[in-house]
Amino acid sequence: MKLPVSRSSIRAAYRRIEPHIRRTPVIELPTGAFGIARPLSLKLELFQHAGSFKPRGAFNTLTSIKPPKAGVAAASGGNHGAAVAYAARAMKLKARIFVPEISSPAKIAKIREFGADAVVQGARYNDALALCEAYQLESGAYGIHAFDAWPTIEGQGTLGLEWESQSKGLDTVLIAAGGGGLISGAALWFGKRVKVVGVEPEGSKALHAALTAGKPVDVTVESVAADSLGARNVGDKVYAACAANVEKVVLVPDDAIRLAMRKLWSDMRIAAEPGGATALAALLSGAYKPAKGERVGVLVCGGNVDLTKLAEIAG
Repeated sequence: MKLPVSRSSIRAAYRRIEPHIRRTPVIELPTGAFGIARPLSLKLELFQHAGSFKPRGAFNTLTSIKPPKAGVAAASGGNHGAAVAYAARAMKLKARIFVPEISSPAKIAKIREFGADAVVQGARYNDALALCEAYQLESGAYGIHAFDAWPTIEGQGTLGLEWESQSKGLDTVLIAAGGGGLISGAALWFGKRVKVVGVEPEGSKALHAALTAGKPVDVTVESVAADSLGARNVGDKVYAACAANVEKVVLVPDDAIRLAMRKLWSDMRIAAEPGGATALAALLSGAYKPAKGERVGVLVCGGNVDLTKLAEIAG
């Protein structure tokens, strides 16, 4: 099936959004970093505006449409909401963001800091999504989906374009997956030239379950990373993009995610949220074992961590 997102459309998206985003750094780490017996390319997307990769998709959507007078709306575990709020403020639009009660206070504060109306209601992401969809019907606001929308996927794909231009010769990239918008876009950029491996918590594995079942399916969500990787179902668009282009998805326990957070902080003073540290957890736990000579890239995708929580985990 021919998908509406391609390498050429991702290039065009990058040209549209480049004035609005940061070109986030890549650090080339030598053998032995984090106790891993091979060099790593570490892409630090947590330094993006609003603290995660999400502004790429938000700005790609907003630069591709004529928003209604009612403004925009989004449901989010926190990071997507902060990104939509940031992008809406930059483009002088009203935004209302629906977040579940499990969302980090730091993320809710960031949404409000950017001038959006934050509605905190519902136990999980899908509860917030239902409220958001009802608000869209009532108000006429334009909904920006966190992951299962082609403009979102296309915008997130610009991260792959940027990373490849910064770090040559990658064989494999490890990318955390929640709803799957980021890994979809990256996989559509890299194609078969670079192996794309998804990493999910054992307690929040919507993409793994979809690829195993051969279609999107609902999963239960219970993980330390649930506020950013807590989608119950990846949706049809994400599934279509990932089924054809993602090599596989590996699962990691919450303890490995906590260890990755500790290592990022103790070794590099990088304050990553649980979802942001999940890709590194695949190497630390052995869930992904690179072949001899394999050049691996690891994405640190989010830094909106509550400092009290980081202090508890990092010790």
